[in-house]
Amino acid sequence: MSTAEPRLLSPRAMAWSRRGRSLAEFCREFSHQRAGMVGLVFLIVIVVLAILAPVLAPAWMLDVTRVIDNPRFAPPSWEHPLGTDHQGRELWVRMLWGARVSLLVGFAATAVSMILGTVVGLAAGHFTGWVGGLLMRVIDFFLVLPSLILAIVLASVLNRGALTIIIAIGLTSWAGTARVVRAQTLSVESRDYVERSRVLGAGHWHIIGKHLLPAVLPLVLANTTLTVGSAIISESTLSFLGLGDTTQQSWGAVLKNSMDVSAATSGYWWYVIVPGLAIVLVVLAFTLVGRAVETIVNPTLRSR
Repeated sequence: MSTAEPRLLSPRAMAWSRRGRSLAEFCREFSHQRAGMVGLVFLIVIVVLAILAPVLAPAWMLDVTRVIDNPRFAPPSWEHPLGTDHQGRELWVRMLWGARVSLLVGFAATAVSMILGTVVGLAAGHFTGWVGGLLMRVIDFFLVLPSLILAIVLASVLNRGALTIIIAIGLTSWAGTARVVRAQTLSVESRDYVERSRVLGAGHWHIIGKHLLPAVLPLVLANTTLTVGSAIISESTLSFLGLGDTTQQSWGAVLKNSMDVSAATSGYWWYVIVPGLAIVLVVLAFTLVGRAVETIVNPTLRSR
């Protein structure tokens, strides 16, 4: 009678199994973070509403010519849940469609910032000599530049639109991530297993891909959740200043419209509070999620 031999896993399968266990442990620890869970649930609700905007509020509801019968500047009521704007459009409809643009710009700009910051930070921490020094000077240059001013300049020069705002925010907000990633890279570079790989003949790509990148990814993830909120604020600021696409709805565009009609001084408080409160709550939710992730991936904060 033959007995089945134990199945040996390949190194790649073992690595994926270890990563799966780490992800399960991360999700378990995150579920115990009450503030992070509140922020995550709120963000999921906002994202779902934004995705379902064409179903919940068809695009024709934004057409001024088809809402002529709606009263202008109607206060919140059962008939108009969040009130109407200066053209009679329902404010909740504009907020749903605005969430699509604001969240899209926030996530896309953060992705550009994180990718650029991670690549430059890894290179600046791994490569020594003039390459690392030159990259650090570039990082320092972007750190001292006022990011909002630079984003305004880029948005003014390029064609107006969501893509322009994404590029402007992404190219002006990566330096902070690069500096954090570089510091973590220098810490990992001094560990024994990296030195052992280098002595055994491992090349730059092997060390960066197998050792450095997995070590800095948790830190990048925590920084990402915090950066999305800042990107949404930057998008709202640029749209509020009139540098966004006027043909698209966004929370910053709603705020700009309220300023154009002097809603704050004319008693139309809902026109200002609704988009402003939406921005504050979404940024707060991302901050709660980011702090929870940071607490889990940072052993010092977790011990406290």
